[in-house]
Parts: sequence; C-alpha cells; structure tokens
Amino acid sequence: MQPHYGFAGFMGKRVHLGVTGSIAAFKVIDLVRALQRADCMVSATLTEAARQFVTPLSFQALGASPVYTDMFAENPDADTAFGHLEPGQAADVMVIAPASANIIAKLAMGLADDMLSCQALAFPGPKIVAPAMNPRMWAAPATRRNWDTLEALGYVRVDPECGSVACGDTGAGRLAPVDDIFLACLKALAPQDLAGKKVLVTLGPTREPWDAVRFWSNPSSGTMGACVAMAAYLRGADVTVVAGSTGLSFPCDMAVVSVTTARQMYAACTDLWPNMDMGCLTAAVADYRPVPFGETKFKKGTSAGAGITVEFETNPDILKTLGETKRDGQKLIGFAAETGNPREEAARKLANKHLDLIAANDIAKTGSGFGVTTNEMFVLDAKGRREQWPQLPKTEVAWRLWDHLLLD
Repeated sequence: MQPHYGFAGFMGKRVHLGVTGSIAAFKVIDLVRALQRADCMVSATLTEAARQFVTPLSFQALGASPVYTDMFAENPDADTAFGHLEPGQAADVMVIAPASANIIAKLAMGLADDMLSCQALAFPGPKIVAPAMNPRMWAAPATRRNWDTLEALGYVRVDPECGSVACGDTGAGRLAPVDDIFLACLKALAPQDLAGKKVLVTLGPTREPWDAVRFWSNPSSGTMGACVAMAAYLRGADVTVVAGSTGLSFPCDMAVVSVTTARQMYAACTDLWPNMDMGCLTAAVADYRPVPFGETKFKKGTSAGAGITVEFETNPDILKTLGETKRDGQKLIGFAAETGNPREEAARKLANKHLDLIAANDIAKTGSGFGVTTNEMFVLDAKGRREQWPQLPKTEVAWRLWDHLLLD
C-alpha cells in the first residue's frame, strides 16, 4: 500500500465483508489486514462458493469476528438465529468483494436466498460492490443491466480492471486493486464535511533544467501533499492535484496535473485557482532557476578545470500570488519547510502571503521533513490560533489540517 493511503483513526468503525466464489477471494485477506491497520473492526460472510477458494479459519485467524457461513450453520459461535440481520445492526459499511455475477444479480433483484444476500438486503448503510469474473460474463447484457441497477439502488461500485484472468482470457473482469476497494471503504466511513468543495493541492519537487541532463531541485517525495490530497478526497472533496516530479499515484477519479518546473506549476495553479474553494500548497517549489546553459550537455573541458559559475533567475511565488488573488470565501493553506526557527518564519509567511493557515516544520529534525513518513508541525492560522503538534504520521497531520481549517 502506498504511504498516502495508510490512514488510521477509524477505531470503533466496523466493516462487514462479503466474499463470493472467485479465484480472487484470496486477495481480500489483504483487505482485512488493511482495514485493521486503519483501526477498523472486520466481520465477514463467506458463501458456499467462496469456501471453495478460502476458508472461514483464514479470516478468523486474522481477527475477523464474527465469520458467517450458511444461513442455518450448526456452529453457534459463528452464526446466530438472526445472523442475517446482525451486520445491518452492528456494521457501518458493507463491502462485497469479490462479487460474482450471481450475487450482483441477486442484489439487483432483491433476492435473499442465502446468508449474504439476506444480509445485503437488510443492510441500511453504505454498500460497496467490487466484481470479479470472466470478461465475457462481465460483458454479458444481463450483467451490465444488473450493474447499472446497483448504481440506481445507491450501491458504491468499484469497477473491475482489465487484465488476464484465471481461465486465460484477457479483458475487463479482474478484481480491482485492493487499494481501490480499501479507499472506497474509508470514504464511506469518513465524515463528508468537504463534500461539494473543490480543493487544489500542490505537491512534490519542481525541477529546473540547466543543461540537457542536469537540473536544480530538492529531495521532496511529495508524500505530505499526497496525504493532504487523500484526506480531502476521503472527506468528500473534489480534489485536483498539481504534482511535481514524483512517482505517486492517485485514485482514477482524482484529477492530476503533472508538471516539472516552477513556472509550469505556477501556470497550472493560477489557471485552476479561480474555480477552487480551498487550496493547500505543499509543493517544494524551487525559488530560483538556473540560467540555462543550453540544450546540449555541459562538458568538463568547457571550463578548462577552473570550475564554473551558474547564474540564477527568480521563479514566480505561487503561494503569494494565490493569496493575493484569493476571493471572499476561498481558504488557502501554506507549508513552510524550515531550519532554525520555523515559528518565526511561519508567522512572516502567514501575513506576507495572505494565508488562512500555515504549517511549518523543522526539516533538520529527525523524522520531520523529506523522505520520512512523519512530521512534527507548528500550525498557525489567521485568527492567531497556535498549535505545536508532536511527531505524527503524515496521514494524521493531513487529517488534522483539514479539521483545523474547518473550525470556523
């Protein structure tokens, strides 16, 4: 799992997992682990067909409880007389993965002839369905009709991906990546207090080319900004990411604009900002760019062993520009990666760049800054509220920042 997907803090939430017959059933073991790392409790129901591929003991061994099987199972520890109703009374989200063509048809028609279909029919909360089947079964008109019906019934649908399946066929029908199903679960569990908001997030380093192979940059990985973007996404925002040079990936329904230089990032942000409600600029933007040597590679012999002098030009200040053009109602968060006295610099930037909130960290401290999964932050807002946060996972820092911005 990518580090910016690793949100915790869902303690007290329960996810009920329905597993149907598919070779992909073994993959949901990883989903159980991911949900538990997010502090969720997990229960499960395995259909008769699912038990041909995985066993109830596999889920029980990981701590899933209860684990249901047949409607009239003899094991009183796993199934009760009202087990078909229990998930709807105790769980916050139900997810069926992998979902066979058979269970999709049952859900679409409201059939309830086994434990899982009864539980689904009686479940009042969010229901997520992630199919897995042969591409020809997935493409069948009846399956397509049933899949559309689930949307009309309010199910959250996680489309299968393309690829090779167990029988050797290739096409759409493979179970979606576990990460995608996991994020759908978290989004269903998270407060939707950013729903309807358009959010701009910048992240990663910019690279300023000097010659054909060399550039001026910094070691930012973009993880902090990715966590900020994902936190907003999980809380219902329509997120647009402007990303520097990183290898990070995001959900397919999140807009991503890839850029390389500071000027490209400036152009993208100034174009997008008028239509945004909120912005959080975490990117490590190069303040200066080298005056280009040219389109060829610089050769050592060019300087005759005497060293070289590289001249620099000033890049546009993206954060300040967005702050100065902020309309009434727009909110803007800035980041300050500092050494020495981050509190003093945060206060200066908050005022100078017309921000609503700024988060500053001392990158000289171990575990706070580039290349790590944690940050220790000083947070200051335009109303004078000051908070010193201890070293926390970047996912939690991101979540707290949106909490802080929404205090008003």
